Amino acid sequence: MERKPKVIFVTDGDEAARKAVEQASREIGGRCISHSSGNPSHLTGEELASLILQTPNDPVLVMFDDGGYRESGMGETAMHYLANHPAIEVIGAVAVASSTHASEWAHIDVGIDRYGNLTEYGIDKDGLADLELGRINGDTVYVLDELSLPVVVGVGDIGKMAGLDTVEKGAPITKLAIEIILERSGYHESEV
Repeated sequence: MERKPKVIFVTDGDEAARKAVEQASREIGGRCISHSSGNPSHLTGEELASLILQTPNDPVLVMFDDGGYRESGMGETAMHYLANHPAIEVIGAVAVASSTHASEWAHIDVGIDRYGNLTEYGIDKDGLADLELGRINGDTVYVLDELSLPVVVGVGDIGKMAGLDTVEKGAPITKLAIEIILERSGYHESEV
């Protein structure tokens, strides 16, 4: 049976996010599509699929960022394409909060604050629990509700969060978000 890559979406793609996702990927033994970074995203769904299908092992982390663009941008279009690709399995997403001017939001299954605490509340850009239950505000997140993903984890601005998610500290919040997706999606059971 041909391998179907297991993919995790990350809704941020700036420099700090790229470094944090690369760090977390190394620590969990996965792969990061570093070329998917950018603010805004610049690769199409077809280009990303080609890169994903070349990766030798899972999980594959892919970044999307629309740079605050209010309408459906390249990041959302690429997410739709990959989520519906027959040779790729998207097992979850890290939904990253931002203080975007557009009022985009998405449902989350769990939030992680900047101290690593799990919460049923959304998370703000600084990594603090928000006032709303089960939803996060951000850029490039509304599309997640349209994709029916198994697990969506909300976090603050990855690679930052008042210095608590930096690469120098091992990007612990980003790594924890990915580990939760792996656990709750049944990823480890599928390896057996």
